[in-house]
Amino acid sequence: MELERALEAVRGRGGADGLEQVLGQYNEKNRATFKFDPADEEKRKKLCEGILNILEKDTKTSCQVACLEALRILSRDKKVLVPVTTKENMQILMRLAKLDMTEDSLEDVSSFPVIVEALKCLCNIVFNSAIAQKLSLELNLAAMLCNLLKKCKDQQFVDDIKCFDLRLLFLLSLLHTDIRSQLHHELQGLQVLTQALESSFSIRWTDKYKAAEEHDGSPLSLQETDCAIEALKALFNVTLDSWNVHSENESHQFRYMAAILRHCLLTMGPTEDKTEELHRLVELTETIYF
Repeated sequence: MELERALEAVRGRGGADGLEQVLGQYNEKNRATFKFDPADEEKRKKLCEGILNILEKDTKTSCQVACLEALRILSRDKKVLVPVTTKENMQILMRLAKLDMTEDSLEDVSSFPVIVEALKCLCNIVFNSAIAQKLSLELNLAAMLCNLLKKCKDQQFVDDIKCFDLRLLFLLSLLHTDIRSQLHHELQGLQVLTQALESSFSIRWTDKYKAAEEHDGSPLSLQETDCAIEALKALFNVTLDSWNVHSENESHQFRYMAAILRHCLLTMGPTEDKTEELHRLVELTETIYF
């Protein structure tokens, strides 16, 4: 019932307010849905197409969020992604995620939920579609993600943006070897990711490669821990082939990263499980080059 109502809504029957309400109900009912009825596959494809047609136009923020939440749910099913994984549709989602090569700062806090949901959609789509993985290279997605990470530096209220930006970089570097190489050699990925990892901690430097030990430091928040974990996963992929250090700058970056990894091992997460996951990833990353 909710699927048919959502289809009717994206076809323009009910106006923007009606669309937002109907999609909100669809999203609430399917929030935890990961297996879909094969009999409704064509309807879900049409719903994806309808949602992207709406997102291509200017519409209010709350409606964009509802559309993106629905698309995120739908994109858990790789069988409906054929109409989604076109160059034009990927560009729509990248525009909403503020993925570009401009130096414009992230000033409009009201747009942050749209950016986060668009990044979540791209994570699902890239993970589930080989076509999207190839398009990501063509559209220079990794470079734009690195640029967005730089914009997040010293910004407030951007932890969710940073976390899903890092998750998408991890997925791209895992699923596409050319993007992994691009990140390492062209995009200063080692530096960008190490800085993102450092920003998850309140590190005080006592020397060039030595962080102060905070014996009574409070645990990281859940968001800070998740950001650190995503950065470590991406770093593992980017440094996977770094058996030899070829430049003075790379040597500096590895020593800088080693100091941060040591700090990670002395840091607690919000729960025992999160602390264990964080430390396990640090130890795994260290085995690549130490």
